[in-house]
Amino acid sequence: MEKRVSNFKINPLSQTSKTLYCIFLFTILSVFSVSAQVIDKNKRYAINSISVSGEQTFNEQTVIAFTGLKEGDLIYIPGEKLSEVTKKLWEQNLFSDIAFYVTNVEGDRVDLELYIVELPKMYDVTIDGIRKGQKKDIISDNGLKRGVKITKNLVTTTKNYIANKYRKEGFFNTEVIISTKPHLDSTGKEIAKNMFINIDKGERVKVSSIDIVGNKELSDKKVRSAMKNTKQKNPVRFWKRSKYTEDGIVEDQANIIKKYKTNGFRDARILSDTLIIKDDKNVELAIEVEEGRKYYFGNIDFIGNSKYTDGQLRQILGIQKGEVYNGTLLAERIADDSDPDAADLTNLYQNNGYLAVQISPVEVAVRQDTIDFEIRIIERNEFYFDHVTVVGNSKTNDHVIYRELRTRPGQKYSKRNVIRTLRELGQLGYFDPEQLTPDFKKVDETNGLVDLEYSVIEKGASQIELQGGYGGGGFVGTLGLSFNNFSLRNIFNKDAYKPLPMGDGQRLSLRAQASSFYQTYSLSIVEPWLGGKKPIQFSTSFSHTVQYLFDFVNRDVDRTRRFLITGGSVGIAKRLKWPDDYFQFSQAISFQHFNLKNYNTGLFTFGDGFANNLAYTIGLSRNSTSANPIYPRSGSEFNVSAKLTLPYSALGSTDYSALAEERSMLDLSTVDGTERRAEIDQERFKWLEYYKVKFQGQWFTSVYKDLVLRTNAEFGFLGAYNQDRGVPPFERFFVGGDGLGAFSLDGREVIQLRGYPNQSLSNNDGNTIYNKFSLELRYPITLKQLASIYVLTFIEGGGAYNGFRDYNPFQLNRSAGAGIRIFMPAFGLLGIDFGYGFDPILNGTEANGWETHFIIGQQF
Repeated sequence: MEKRVSNFKINPLSQTSKTLYCIFLFTILSVFSVSAQVIDKNKRYAINSISVSGEQTFNEQTVIAFTGLKEGDLIYIPGEKLSEVTKKLWEQNLFSDIAFYVTNVEGDRVDLELYIVELPKMYDVTIDGIRKGQKKDIISDNGLKRGVKITKNLVTTTKNYIANKYRKEGFFNTEVIISTKPHLDSTGKEIAKNMFINIDKGERVKVSSIDIVGNKELSDKKVRSAMKNTKQKNPVRFWKRSKYTEDGIVEDQANIIKKYKTNGFRDARILSDTLIIKDDKNVELAIEVEEGRKYYFGNIDFIGNSKYTDGQLRQILGIQKGEVYNGTLLAERIADDSDPDAADLTNLYQNNGYLAVQISPVEVAVRQDTIDFEIRIIERNEFYFDHVTVVGNSKTNDHVIYRELRTRPGQKYSKRNVIRTLRELGQLGYFDPEQLTPDFKKVDETNGLVDLEYSVIEKGASQIELQGGYGGGGFVGTLGLSFNNFSLRNIFNKDAYKPLPMGDGQRLSLRAQASSFYQTYSLSIVEPWLGGKKPIQFSTSFSHTVQYLFDFVNRDVDRTRRFLITGGSVGIAKRLKWPDDYFQFSQAISFQHFNLKNYNTGLFTFGDGFANNLAYTIGLSRNSTSANPIYPRSGSEFNVSAKLTLPYSALGSTDYSALAEERSMLDLSTVDGTERRAEIDQERFKWLEYYKVKFQGQWFTSVYKDLVLRTNAEFGFLGAYNQDRGVPPFERFFVGGDGLGAFSLDGREVIQLRGYPNQSLSNNDGNTIYNKFSLELRYPITLKQLASIYVLTFIEGGGAYNGFRDYNPFQLNRSAGAGIRIFMPAFGLLGIDFGYGFDPILNGTEANGWETHFIIGQQF
């Protein structure tokens, strides 16, 4: 019978230290015995046989071959050869236990047994206590994938990684528990292990106080104000929490130094920062600064400039001798990377051909508290565009893209024009604005030539509008189709239908809206480049509406009493070059025919008759918003327009003052009085006479990175040329709600105001004046091609008034709330808002309270 007469075993140790291997190995090998005989450590033994035992799935011959040991090898026991084999096995990180046993000794021959236990394999990982996105990061960063060996080192490093990760984010009390359970196959045999990670982040610690040490010139308050990410507790401040993060502290230290440099302290530095843990919820932060001396600008000389004079450069630099030294300002005036349109020296050169210019400020002398500078300029050659190409467009025809380019072959290089081209391509709506990139394919400094390639990624340009809402006493449904990159010239080319002819940049819109008592149909076509040579936009539209009388009490439709509206418009808009080329001048002529049959309501006092609305609209707009029209980060947009009819009362012979006086004296309790009023109103509104002025301005400001503030102001006024004729009961303003249930029965304009029901802030017949103001803070969740999603909070106020006697711009219905917007190319803009109305609706007495608004295909 075979006996195990001696053994030497190595338990799992750190694989980072070979020295520990050897010490541990020889410690184990220092004591062993063989029954009735002792192995001579100075004697070499020949291996008689080698066997492999233990828990492992490897083929025995494969393991033996890997050790390099074979029968007949001469070895010392213990000895260097066995030590090397053991270390080699440990380094594979496959085993939790390795041991060599001497099972038999006969003279100078020994039988060896290699005992190994494989580490368990990972099958699956379950992480509890955190969000899904964070789970992916932990699994990826720690290599927790199926098949990996579960070592003590893996468990320890994963645990430490998680604890340190959340400690950096201010969760000092994070607890991590890692356990494993067997994963069994269909026969019940264990084939791997599942890992379970439970994370309890606990509460984020708050910064109870920030102590600034060493500051004399700048107060504690000023230094703390420079810290944008880290704030100490303040019960008054609710918009910025006093949270602690390690990255925030590092960034704020740089902000403190930047603050000192903007105040002249060039040599300021952070000596130390100390974090004191008060308890489980609070920490104290102490920052020691060394301010150094306060410096001033001395002489500033320009070296190497030939394109521009010292005076021209000094005017752009805008820094005078004797001013307090401001290193941040100096850097921005030389090159402001955050603003491509900034008035700095680098942009001055790069917008005028000098692509490779190098501008460096150099301190040439420090005289006590005064610093002299040389602005050293290496102008190099002027560059011109040689080849300008666009890649990535498969649907949009080349001419649609190339006509928007501000960079053309042969033109002098201009950084401004490159940025402007990106904006124009993004504003088209055919490409993903977040992925528009310019690529300089070749920069030939010898010949001053540059090849530029714009890479575009197309997105869906057509949209389906499906919406529904309650308005006017019933459900109103809408179906709309918008083709924003249509090709009219291929409309009769059957080969171009894939599924529709696309690619020429025209916009075709079809829309139908209906309820049980109301139907409207519209068609519009827009050609943005009439003739294809200049950015002159031509538009035309047609619409038809049928309105039947609706009994709101009995919910009954009377189809013998109806109101027809048929109309159309033709417009033209031209992009201007002055004051700048962001301006657009537009003109349009529109006509609507209103036909009433037995349609007596409070709004229309003549039940059988007609009215015509022939109007000329003139508008001036300016749009300088950034490239992404769905989520602008900067810029502004203004629109001012006037809609005018002919002054019919001045052209005809009708005495409207006499008619107005007669109308006021009629006895409406009699049939004759009512009929005469209808005759007078038919005469007054046979041709509508009015003027309508509107203004809207909105600004987009980047508060911090992608956090954007939208500021909006609107105003509208409907007036009459002849007060005796009066303002017609058409074209009026209706304020309140989301506008989904609105229909243009009488040319009305619905002004959305969240926090209130639809049209609840206006009279039944509408108002002649309105204004609205709003602030909206936006933050994007994703701006990917498939969907752009952002959340928002808002405060706004608006009001509707009858004439300037009632007008008070500060008498507003106020609201606040939050919402979300989702833009998908196929469906346009979708969203939902929750708004709280702080004031009562018209004729109400209490605050309106919460309202839910669904946003479909429109912006507030």
